[in-house]
Amino acid sequence: MDETEIIRRFFARGSQREDVTLAIGDDAAAVRVPERHELVSAMDTLVADVHFPAAMAAHEIGHRTLAVNLSDFAAMAAQPAWALLSLSLPQADESWLQSFSDGFFELADEYDVALIGGDLVSGPLAATVTLLGHAPQGSLIRRSGARAGDALYVTGRPGAALASDYLRRPEPRVVEGLSLRGVASAMIDISDGLLTDTRRLAESSGVCITLDAGALAEVVEGDLLAAICGGDDYELLFTAPEGQTAAVTGIGADRGCGVRRIGQVGEGQGVVLPGHDPDRLAGYDHFSKT
Repeated sequence: MDETEIIRRFFARGSQREDVTLAIGDDAAAVRVPERHELVSAMDTLVADVHFPAAMAAHEIGHRTLAVNLSDFAAMAAQPAWALLSLSLPQADESWLQSFSDGFFELADEYDVALIGGDLVSGPLAATVTLLGHAPQGSLIRRSGARAGDALYVTGRPGAALASDYLRRPEPRVVEGLSLRGVASAMIDISDGLLTDTRRLAESSGVCITLDAGALAEVVEGDLLAAICGGDDYELLFTAPEGQTAAVTGIGADRGCGVRRIGQVGEGQGVVLPGHDPDRLAGYDHFSKT
């Protein structure tokens, strides 16, 4: 198979979205963004034996390739809509391509995401997705909005990636993220580990976040320190004013994922974990020397 045939057979599916005016088949794609909305973009590259085992099932790789980008959108309370896929393949294996595209499109269909273009090259196994979407002007939830007095929450059960098959099929919290518009003051996904991403939230907001070790012990899967330092959970970590407690609880109940309070925002900087030195605990970092 040549590049044109691979694209035609496995990736050139007609879009059902009316806002796609030009998709696969031309030199560029074109879409319509709703009025008074901002265009939002996110990009992630997944490399074999760095982000996933090369022997992982192709269906799971396809799912994961899109899921990590959807998680970024969830963390911003943005609506996903369109995607570009760049795929590097060591060989054109029909069975692998069919399984990969099935995994990708099953998740894309779940969140009404249209594949509108991309690139295909011969090389070591890797996939890059650029996800595009939109949000009403001024509605994005940033990392920088936490304020002293806010409570810290997390969805789901951090540590699940280490304790189960969640690593192979992460489920992005897109609906939960959208539901937190007007409720959360700051938000981030915990793809690099709860502790690392709590630090990032605190640094961006210029606050000190104190984690509740007792609450965390009830929330996480497996060993506490392993769970908060491990990555690939793709849960949402967010802050909200005390007056939003009922709204936060309601969102967790409606979605069935559970939302739990695990800390408090105060004046100062950094992260405090009573009984531990957070600076001696590390999450995931591609360029860490330790």
